[in-house]
Amino acid sequence: MEIYENVLETMGNTPLVKLGRFFSGPATLAAKVEYFNPGGSVKDRIGIAMIEAGETSGQLKPGGTIVEPTSGNTGVGLAMAANLKGYSLICVAPDKIPKEKVALLEAMGATVVSCPTNVAADDPRSYYKVSERIRDEQGAYLPYQYYNQANPEAHYRSTGPEIWRQTDGKVTHFVVGVGTGGTISGTAKYLKEQNPNVQVIGVDTVGSIYEYYFEHHELPPEDQIHQYLIDGIGEDFMPGCVWWDYIDGIVTIDDKTAYRATMELARKESIFTGSSGGAAVAGGRQIAQGLGADGLVVTLVPDSGERYLSKLNKQWLTEKGLIEAS
Repeated sequence: MEIYENVLETMGNTPLVKLGRFFSGPATLAAKVEYFNPGGSVKDRIGIAMIEAGETSGQLKPGGTIVEPTSGNTGVGLAMAANLKGYSLICVAPDKIPKEKVALLEAMGATVVSCPTNVAADDPRSYYKVSERIRDEQGAYLPYQYYNQANPEAHYRSTGPEIWRQTDGKVTHFVVGVGTGGTISGTAKYLKEQNPNVQVIGVDTVGSIYEYYFEHHELPPEDQIHQYLIDGIGEDFMPGCVWWDYIDGIVTIDDKTAYRATMELARKESIFTGSSGGAAVAGGRQIAQGLGADGLVVTLVPDSGERYLSKLNKQWLTEKGLIEAS
């Protein structure tokens, strides 16, 4: 019989799909479709990893409480593992996340605390600082995906080896959105250990810090940091999970390009993802356009667009000026 002990055992080994309709050129562009994970996103990989790291360090005791700042997907990954292991979970989220994610987290048994999006990371009202306050007041375990090295290490152990195996070692470029930095860093380290010539390109958003930091080795001026509509990537501070030694470049994708690529991907490839996935495939296409037939660009679709239907619809997209009114 092939019966899994629990749903987490089905995680990983997500498919790599050629995007031959989204990009037509001599190079190959392929996407690792992470919504095939049991919790529907790439963050399933780090949820269990960070909980086990807390158990090993002694910070997370049996029956304890976990608190995490999250835009939703990491919360789901944590909720799955927390439910199976008997922990309570508090997810502290920015108020810009789609209502679908809030409903999903609550359905999974998590308590959701909403915080204003348009405040600085060090503001006491930010979802980072509120998480820290809950940790201190309740003695909760704060995995802190932005700093927890179990985050990139999970991708070093799983995502990187999967991509190497699925491409028979022929991958030439890895292009992926940068949020916490975990996915790009752990995957990049593994791929470059196999072949140092693999180019790793992060996808950033307009208003975020990563491209400027890559070019200048310092944070941008405050007037260059501002809010954007893309969910799940970009930052206004430097997480500790970005391993810059393994990153070869950063491309910036604006809101309109990301959302239009999201809808184009759905209609041409029947792969429906969120706006960060749209940004990633747009960045992947941009890199692939400059390559010859030997180029094999792998990008990563982090989750499903079903979590963003309150945004990925004609009315919202038109109101935000992302598509033309028809």
